[in-house]
Amino acid sequence: MLTLAPTLIGSRLGASSRARTALAVTGFALLTALAAQAKLYLPGNPVPVTGQTLAVLLAGAALGSKAGPASQVLYVMMGAVGLPVFADGASGLEVLTGATAGYLIGFVVAAAVVGRLAEATADRKVATAIPAFVTGSAIIYALGVAGLMITLGWTLSESLAKGVAPFLVGDGIKAVGAGLLLPAAWKLVGRQPS
Repeated sequence: MLTLAPTLIGSRLGASSRARTALAVTGFALLTALAAQAKLYLPGNPVPVTGQTLAVLLAGAALGSKAGPASQVLYVMMGAVGLPVFADGASGLEVLTGATAGYLIGFVVAAAVVGRLAEATADRKVATAIPAFVTGSAIIYALGVAGLMITLGWTLSESLAKGVAPFLVGDGIKAVGAGLLLPAAWKLVGRQPS
């Protein structure tokens, strides 16, 4: 009986940890969905300004290189199956093949990279977290631009002018905001930086 106790305790702790991770993944997917509803369209631009990148960057830093991107995969899957989680309450496969498709893929990749940088201690201070968040934003831009070129047939210069330039100041503010919110995100998911 005494040799069985550590196994039972370990499996209960493992289940609790998995449940906490699943809850955090779901929470960040829902946060991304909520942030998508805070949107502003610029004239002549099919890509809205949203709060999503803030949620994506926080997800990666707070959840790490596996659970962070899992939250974004869940977000994309929720929209793919018809839940109104994309900007304007949109959903469906047409969004996943439209103008914002590259950005959505970028969310997953950026959360993974920011999560990996956080695991390598880039998230320990605001001063080191912000460059990690800028890297995540650059990934979102790169895949977003590629998506615009593929889905809309825009040139590279058109894609940069409409898919990056209008968002630089806002995303810079979001990167700083994510750095400042990171300690609260750690508390929310039950993680303390080492």
